[in-house]
Amino acid sequence: MDPVTHTLVGATLAQAGLKERTALGTATLIIGSNLPDGDMLAYLWGGDTALWFRRGLTHGPLALVLFPLLLTGLVCLWDWAVRRRRGRAVVPVRPREVLLLSALAVGVHLILDMLNSYGVRWLAPFWGRWFYGDTLFIVDPWIWTLLAVGLWAARRGSRGPRLALGVATAYVLLMGLSTLAVRGFVEREARRAGLDPQRIMAAPVAVTPFVRWVVVDDGGGYRVGLFNWLPRPALQLDELPYEVRPLHRAAALATREPAARKFLSWARFPYYLVEEHATGYRVHIGDARYGVDPEESWAATSVTLTGRAR
Repeated sequence: MDPVTHTLVGATLAQAGLKERTALGTATLIIGSNLPDGDMLAYLWGGDTALWFRRGLTHGPLALVLFPLLLTGLVCLWDWAVRRRRGRAVVPVRPREVLLLSALAVGVHLILDMLNSYGVRWLAPFWGRWFYGDTLFIVDPWIWTLLAVGLWAARRGSRGPRLALGVATAYVLLMGLSTLAVRGFVEREARRAGLDPQRIMAAPVAVTPFVRWVVVDDGGGYRVGLFNWLPRPALQLDELPYEVRPLHRAAALATREPAARKFLSWARFPYYLVEEHATGYRVHIGDARYGVDPEESWAATSVTLTGRAR
């Protein structure tokens, strides 16, 4: 999920009563809710490097152990070195409670990130497999609205934060059930059309919870399109007109390049577009879960081959 969502979740957990467990409880929850996204610094080394690195080490089992310990140490250090020096009457933090809040915040962050189609490598660095929830779009305005209203209600002394968390949880569960139902619908329709669906993605799209972006891998190619619940369940699929395996010699050579290797370690439904030029080839590699135009989509990379594929 995006940083706004993570921040709102941390703040709402705090206002729901968890901030009372220790001094600096709110700060701990908000910082912990964003801490795993420190891997965004990988973009300083380029987009391909970021795709290769992100949601791995900082979103796996080591993060669940090390980040809470790191955050607890920093909070306790700040409390001792800065906050408590301002006055003797200041109540010190409770390290055990800080650790529990830190672990909760980091854990919730990882769960939320797994709920979208970007995915999380839960077992990194021990295993590089990606896990996808396909439940929430990475920026969900309905989650923003629910949590923001809960925080606004907290300023009026109500139990709004707890209600907001409850409604948001129910919304997430309904979206998850919707995704499962769409996958079942798509599989049935694909088999009726004579396809052999080996992998199916039914990912949420921006703003509307009633539409899914669908990708079907039938072993030889992809079918892509939209599913809409309204006014009645309907599915429209079209064949993706690109290679989904690096069969062209230029595509096969391109997959050996560092940028392509990094991209493919992240890609879920890779496809290839080969352009021939006077001096060689330019190979575009995209990911169908985020679009079908490798020259326009952010989820794509390109490799130039000069004379090597002829």
